[in-house]
Amino acid sequence: MHIREHVYYFLEPGDDKGRSVDVAIIVLIFLNIVALILETVESIYSAHQATFALIENVSIAVFSVEYILRIWSCTTNPRYAHPVSGRLRFLVSPLGIIDLLAILPFFLPFFGVDLRFVRTVRLLRIFRIVKLARYSRALRLLGHVVHQRKEELLSIFFVLLTLLIISSSLMFFAEHSVQPEVFSSIPTTMWWGIVTLTTVGYGDAYPITPLGQTIGAIIAVLGIGMFALPAGILGAGFTDELQKMRQSGEGEPTRCHHCGELL
Repeated sequence: MHIREHVYYFLEPGDDKGRSVDVAIIVLIFLNIVALILETVESIYSAHQATFALIENVSIAVFSVEYILRIWSCTTNPRYAHPVSGRLRFLVSPLGIIDLLAILPFFLPFFGVDLRFVRTVRLLRIFRIVKLARYSRALRLLGHVVHQRKEELLSIFFVLLTLLIISSSLMFFAEHSVQPEVFSSIPTTMWWGIVTLTTVGYGDAYPITPLGQTIGAIIAVLGIGMFALPAGILGAGFTDELQKMRQSGEGEPTRCHHCGELL
């Protein structure tokens, strides 16, 4: 087998030979997230700046080497077989973009990007936790379910958007004359619509007229039902996918009967 194929299967989750690499990267990702959280505590960051810098430098080195090796070896996958267009397709794939975002903040200063912007973009390091999707079967299953049910989810999103616009417009016309500072415009009233539809209700904006209170009550009830729909769609999707996996006997990765490599 060509060395490129060895590297590809070694980096892909599920390969027995690369199990230690998978574990090491997962641990490194969790370590990065813990470090990112603790860096926001000024007293901890001031006392351990060198440790945080070491974690960041080691992480960048590991993730950069991993990223380069994945680009180099991705042509082993038939989906990215072409040496040029295949690699470009891998670069713009969801996991490829996530891998890039994980290392991008470190390299931006070398391209003359404003350091003030870089400090903001460093928050993109949080995307390193999304890299776990490559190693977690549950997260991959979630992504597959969302992809399979995207039409239904988009339909629910547009229904919710329509409901938000209608409810905010009705509330604006019902309350603007008595509370012009609270319901000053329809875009401002959309804040009330969002917290009402989600049943959060912060209490910073609420109707005081009988008509406004009636509209608010109706919208609150509708919100409970509308936001239960996406959960139902995702739940049904998970059930369907798990049943398909059981019926097809999926579990361990499928391997070639001749060479034993992952298919």
